[in-house]
Amino acid sequence: MNLTPKEIVEYLDKYVISQHNAKKTIALALRTRYRRMQLSPELQKDITPKNILMIGSTGVGKTEISRRLAGMMKVPFIKVEASKYTEVGFVGRDVESMIRDLVVASISIVKAEKEEENREKIENYVLNKIVEKLLPPLPSGASESKKDDYQRLLEVMEQRVLSGEMDDKIIELEIEKIHIEFNDTNLPPEMAKVQESFSKVFSQMNREDNKKELSVRDAKSILKSEASTKLLDTANINAEALKRAENGGIIFLDEIDKIAISEKSQGRNDPSKEGVQRDLLPIVEGSSVSTKYGVINTDHILFIAAGAFHLCKPSDLIPELQGRFPLRVELESLTEETLYKILTQTKNSLLHQYEALLSTEGMKLIFEDAAVRAIAKLAHRTNEITEDIGARRLHTVLERVLEDISFNADEYKEFIVTEKLVHEKLDTVVEDNDLSRYIL
Repeated sequence: MNLTPKEIVEYLDKYVISQHNAKKTIALALRTRYRRMQLSPELQKDITPKNILMIGSTGVGKTEISRRLAGMMKVPFIKVEASKYTEVGFVGRDVESMIRDLVVASISIVKAEKEEENREKIENYVLNKIVEKLLPPLPSGASESKKDDYQRLLEVMEQRVLSGEMDDKIIELEIEKIHIEFNDTNLPPEMAKVQESFSKVFSQMNREDNKKELSVRDAKSILKSEASTKLLDTANINAEALKRAENGGIIFLDEIDKIAISEKSQGRNDPSKEGVQRDLLPIVEGSSVSTKYGVINTDHILFIAAGAFHLCKPSDLIPELQGRFPLRVELESLTEETLYKILTQTKNSLLHQYEALLSTEGMKLIFEDAAVRAIAKLAHRTNEITEDIGARRLHTVLERVLEDISFNADEYKEFIVTEKLVHEKLDTVVEDNDLSRYIL
């Protein structure tokens, strides 16, 4: 969480080409969270997050930025689509469920950290349980010499288990009933608790013999879950997770334009859209939401909304909701040069993915620079004459070029993709408007 804005932008640059303004705005918003946490509690209460609205056509990097943020952040982060929520009274998901999703994500982060902190204890628990089954303990009246021999055998067995030498050995293990949590975040907290209570009752009633024969390899993973349940303090984990979600949680609200109602729409034919906006308003403004882990306040959760706004404008959102997204950033359309950089400069680019996939067949795939530039040029041209779907066009274009090569991969040791091949595969399709709409 203490990355500087420059470090955040530098990380995003590895995966998202251009869109500097969007990356800079998000980096500043994240850094502001860190700065706020360094202040006195009294001042922290008054500093609310500056929510962000990202505007840009599809395929320019809005969702990719959110994906990469999720990968780098050690704070609770979820990405949701505004279009999947419905107004209260309609069948579907209510907007409060996104806050419950955030709490579940926060619990996963905190639990993983606690497991890492207690890794040694968990590993010792697993080791002792398995060794106990492989080498049953001595009877209580054993002599001292027997105890010494047993201790030596015990140390040898522990080493063999740790080294994986005993992984295929079959042991009989008494598996404790693992309590399954119901994380249906669309259920009201009270109903979720009732559902869990029924689950506990039925598990008590249905106590059959839990002894199972399984390999040491499988026993390790089962006992690890059992050790986590026994050794970790669930109440503390939940309390810490709620606190983190409140003060550092980030919700990326994608497709927000899908709940805006354009002035052109006749008769405002979908009342649930405006209803979702009204339901979303108190969540974004700041309110208390009940979850089965406790009540969470949304005042300091950062919301990053994104939308293409092809058929409507940001001003088509209700004024109160517009006011809760004070930072607006418009993402640029992708040029031919940008598409070329996406293919060549991003980490794990599409070209690298295809090269890696075909290398599993023993084939070396090589792209000439002129061929890559031709792919970028034709992808950009297709975006111009049909719908502009941004970088997603590269997927369809590349698949068209490499389809036959991939199909016959077993026939090649090496294949060089040339500019001539790219034009042979794509020129006719790109220039034929009807064909390009269906194929590319």
